Amino acid sequence: MFETIDSLKNKLDAQRPLSPSVVKNLQEDLILRWTYHSNAIEGNTLTLLETKVVLEGITVGGKALREHFEAINHRNAIYYVEDIIKKEEPFSEWQIRNIHQLILKNIDDDNAGRYRQQNVLISGATSTPPDYTLLNDKMAHFVDWYNLESNQLHPIERAAKVHANFVGIHPFIDGNGRTSRLLMNLELMKAGYPPCVITVENRLAYYEALDQWMVFGKTEAFNQLVADGVLEGFKPYQVVLGI
Repeated sequence: MFETIDSLKNKLDAQRPLSPSVVKNLQEDLILRWTYHSNAIEGNTLTLLETKVVLEGITVGGKALREHFEAINHRNAIYYVEDIIKKEEPFSEWQIRNIHQLILKNIDDDNAGRYRQQNVLISGATSTPPDYTLLNDKMAHFVDWYNLESNQLHPIERAAKVHANFVGIHPFIDGNGRTSRLLMNLELMKAGYPPCVITVENRLAYYEALDQWMVFGKTEAFNQLVADGVLEGFKPYQVVLGI
């Protein structure tokens, strides 16, 4: 499944380090696409171009303040993920809470970065998240698995499993989807792969693949969806670098 992707990664690695102007150009493109699609999946109604102007500091008339904050917060969470990678910080619950706190800043400050204190349902899913009283143990086991076992997986499989396991725990009252996609891409970027931007047009397949994993333990569809997203993520590099 991963041979083509790893071959492209080797070509990209041969071009590294990239020039600051190329890095800036690719980063701006990535942040816009990732922010737009991740928020749109969760119901944000800003268009791609509206997201672009919001990130440039312009208010869009007729759009809710929350939607503006969702765009700005997501961009800042990406900056934080990039900073984690730059500093080579180890994976931790503290990081996860910080990412979530950025996602909900000025939207729900009472719950930002805090594990939920009630039970929830995942709308449309056939699995039920664990009881809130188990969250501290579940999250500790999640980080322990990562630190002790996850390095045995291919980086794409590891990223997919981080996403799926986190969504299964659903530790926050809101913002779990955005946080899970940031954690998935933190893994991919750490390993030198392009992020997987799951598009809003692919939302149904995304939800179905996740449900297959969580309910039946069938991982193939979601692994393939993430791999396809990474493959798509090489296209901007191919345009800019000709690899």
